[in-house]
Order: sequence, then structure tokens, then C-alpha cells
Amino acid sequence: MNNVTIIGIAGGSGSGKTTVTNEIMKNLEGYNVALLAQDYYYKDQSHLTFDERLKTNYDHPFAFDNELLIENLESLKNGESVEVPTYDYTEHTRSDKTVYFEPKDVIIVEGIFALENKALRDMMDVKIYVDTDADIRILRRLIRDTKERGRTMDSVINQYLNVVRPMHIQFIEPTKRYADIIIPEGGSNKVAIDIMTTKIQTLVKNHD
Repeated sequence: MNNVTIIGIAGGSGSGKTTVTNEIMKNLEGYNVALLAQDYYYKDQSHLTFDERLKTNYDHPFAFDNELLIENLESLKNGESVEVPTYDYTEHTRSDKTVYFEPKDVIIVEGIFALENKALRDMMDVKIYVDTDADIRILRRLIRDTKERGRTMDSVINQYLNVVRPMHIQFIEPTKRYADIIIPEGGSNKVAIDIMTTKIQTLVKNHD
């Protein structure tokens, strides 16, 4: 079943990747589409002490188990269902629970490092980078983390300045060069999303 279309959507934290993903999925109604978020594939850290796990930098490529993600995508392309891992953010390691995932016409791989790994990129039919100005991204992150995650403004700003921003500059921003299309301003760019949806529809029809 090599007629699976794989779409990669990358971009910095707060860039609007999720909004773009949701818009594309909504516009592809009628097709068998599913999201396989890269965040599902944080590495298992059960071999580490809890204090050691607390030091994990989730904004570094090393935090992700790309080998398992690639293995799962290969199985899905071959028409085989997979068990997708889940992550326990309270224990800072992989959960014992998995999610049953069946092959789809279109699989969207979304994550900050979706375009960072060459082997993963090579599996993608379309590579998208959501490019949003840093001031917008930090404001979105600030609102999300204070309102939804109960964090203080100081902690969010400190994490952004000391971890998120330097990791973005070093690892995420450079992956823009690998994108087939760059979408400025995320989910508010309806024209770019419509163009991408049309392109994806054409790919899916060609794979049928």
C-alpha cells in the first residue's frame, strides 16, 4: 500500500503549526486523513532517575525517537497498522499506553523538528515550514503556558530566552531550507493553506 501521502509540517513553538494542520485536515474532508504528531515520539526515559528526567531539553532534536517514528511510517506505508506511543508528562517518560493507528490516505507529521531528520524528510511527499515572527510566537507561548498550563510569566520568559530561542535558532530555523513551501503567519494565511490543500488533493488522487 505505497499510496500513502505523507505531509511534514514544521516550525517554531507558537508558529501556528497546529492551526495549519487543522485547516488542511478540514479542507481534506472526504479523504482518509490523520495526524501523527512528533510529540508522541519523545524518547523513553524510564532508565533515568526522575531528577535526571527533569533535566530533559524537549526543544532539542535528541529528545525525539525518530527511529521509531520512521519505523511506524514505513509500516503504515506498507498497509500495516501500528501502536503509536504516548508520553506521560508528569513522569517525564513514555507511558505504558499506546494508541492503535491504521494506514491512511494522508498522514500529517507535525512537530518542531518534523524536517530536521533527513531519513524522515525523505519519506515526505510535501514538506511545509510555518514561518511566524518571533514576537508573535513568544506571545502565543506566553498566553498558552500561563492560561492552560498554570505557569508563571517569569518561568515562561526564562525558558524561552534560555532554551526555546537558542534551540530554535540552532536547530529549527535552519530546517526552513528543506521546505517545499513556507507559509508565513501560520493559520491566518488562508491563501497558502488553500494552495497546499489543492496540491495535497492532487497527490492523493495520483496515488490512488
